[in-house]
Amino acid sequence: MLHLILLYHKQEHVFFVAHTCTYTSTDHEYNARESALEIIDGRKRARRPVVASSKTDSPSLSPSAGSGSGTPGLRGTPSLVGMAEWLLQIGHSAADVNALNIIHIAGTKGKGSTCAFTESFLRAHGQRTGYPAKTGLYTSPHLIHPEERIRLDGTPIDRSRFVQYFFEIYDRLPQLHSPYNPSKEPVQRGPRNLQLYALLAFHAFIRERVDVAIFETHSGGEYDATNVVQKPLVTVITTLGMDHVATLGPRMENIAWHKAGIFKSGAVALSTVQDDDGEGTVERVLRERAGAKGEVVRCVAEDERLPAEARQLEPRVLRKNASLALAAAEAWLDARSVRGELSAEGIRNGVEQWSWPGRFQVVHDARDSGCMWYLDAAHNDMSVAIAAQWFAAETAATSNASACSPSSSSSSPPGSGGEGAKILIFSHINELRDSAALLRGLAKALRDCGAGMGHVIFTSYATRASDKGEATGRSVEGEELLHETWRRCQPGTQVWDEPSIEDAIERARKIAKESADCTGHVLITGSQHLVGPALGILQP
Repeated sequence: MLHLILLYHKQEHVFFVAHTCTYTSTDHEYNARESALEIIDGRKRARRPVVASSKTDSPSLSPSAGSGSGTPGLRGTPSLVGMAEWLLQIGHSAADVNALNIIHIAGTKGKGSTCAFTESFLRAHGQRTGYPAKTGLYTSPHLIHPEERIRLDGTPIDRSRFVQYFFEIYDRLPQLHSPYNPSKEPVQRGPRNLQLYALLAFHAFIRERVDVAIFETHSGGEYDATNVVQKPLVTVITTLGMDHVATLGPRMENIAWHKAGIFKSGAVALSTVQDDDGEGTVERVLRERAGAKGEVVRCVAEDERLPAEARQLEPRVLRKNASLALAAAEAWLDARSVRGELSAEGIRNGVEQWSWPGRFQVVHDARDSGCMWYLDAAHNDMSVAIAAQWFAAETAATSNASACSPSSSSSSPPGSGGEGAKILIFSHINELRDSAALLRGLAKALRDCGAGMGHVIFTSYATRASDKGEATGRSVEGEELLHETWRRCQPGTQVWDEPSIEDAIERARKIAKESADCTGHVLITGSQHLVGPALGILQP
C-alpha cells in the first residue's frame, strides 16, 4: 500500500507528490506509474554531445596521468558526476551502498546474461543454505516493462513498489520537480534517465535489505553511473569488443581502460578469457588497471562443472558467460566468509532456473501459424555474428528432424519451401552505430553459416502503426541504404518494409502461410528495442 496523492500538471511539467492517504485502487496505481515513467523518460537528453569536452566537470574524474588509455576528447559530462551527491540527498551514504555487498559487472558482450547467471547461482545457494536469503539484480535496458531492470530474487520488482520507491526519491530530489535543463550544473539539474534508474535500484535494494546486489554497468565503467560503488566485493569483466567507440575511444585499449575502471582495491578482479589481438593488448590493460588498485585479475576459462547437456547453455557463448558467473558467485561467497561452496546440485539448479528473455530465445507461435520465432537482441558486430551462428544451427537441427519425417520435402530451395521459409526481421536505429555496417555483418554471417534468407523485413521501433511517436529515426534514404546493403550480400532475397513491429510480424506470418509447406523460421534481431515489443506481441 502506498500513502500517496499525485497531482500532475502536464502542460507545465510540474509534479507534486504528497504522502497523505492510503490508496488501493488499481486505476490510481496505474496513473501513478505512468506519471513516474513520464518523469523518468523526460530525463533523457535530446542528443548525445558531439563536441569534445574541455573538462570533465570534476577533477577526480580525469583519466590518470600517463595512462595513455583514457578516452581522447571525452564528450559530455560523465554519468558518474552527481551520483554520490544524489544518493546522499535521498538518504544513502557510501557505507549504505557498500553494505549491499555488490558484484559489479562490465563488458561489451554478455553482461546481462552473466549478471543473471551470477544472481541465479547465488539464489540457488541461498535456497539450499539460507544465505544469501535475498538477492538484487540491476540490468539495463528492459525488454518490455521498466520493472525488469530491478529484480528481487530473480523476479522484476512489482509495480506498487516501483512506484513507491520512485516517489520516495522524487520527494527528496527537488531537481526532478522541473524539466531537465542541461544548461545547469550537473548536480543542480538532477539525474538523467539512466542515472535515475541506477539511483532507483540502489534505493530499492537498500530498502529491501538484500544480502547481495549485482549491478550491470550501462556502458563503459570508469565514468559509468553505477561506478559510484566504492567497495564492491567482486568486479567482473565480460567479453570486450569494439562498441560505443564514440564515447569510449577508438581503440581496444581505450575500451579496456574504461571497462576496467570498475576494479577497486580490496575487490576480487575477474575477467573472461578475452579474444585478444596478437599483442595481448586487452589483457595487458586489464592487468595494469587491476594492478594499480593492488589486485591481480584472474581470467576464467570454461568450467567443467557446468551441466554438459543443459539447454540453457546453448549456444556455447552462454557456457562461457555462465563459467564467469560461477567464478563471481564463488568469489562473493568467499569474500563473505560463507561456509560451503556451490555444490553440484546448486550449480545445476542455478542453470535450470536461469532465464534471460530476448537472448537466444525460441518461441512457438501462439497463433499456430506455422512459424518458429528466433529472438536475440544482438546489437553490435560481435553479437550479430553469434546470433547468425545460433540461428543457422537451430534451423539446421529442425530441418534435419523434418528430413526424417516421411512427409518431408527436399526439393525446395534454401530460404523457402520444404525446410520452411527463412525470414529476417531487422531494425537498428542508433546515432552512435552504423546500422548498414551492422546489417552487412549480419548478412555475411548468415551467408557464411549457410542460412540464406528468402525474405528480409525492415521495420522501426514502433510496436504498432498507431505508435507514430516511436517510429523516429527512419528515412527513405536510410531504408534504401539497408536494401542495397542486404542485396549486395544476399542477392535474390525478397525485401519488405513495414512501419511497425506488429506489421512486420504479420508480414512474416503471411509469408510462412504462403510458403510450400506453410511454415517459417523467423529471426528477429538488431536491438532490444525490437526484440522486446516483438516478445510482447508473440507472448501476450
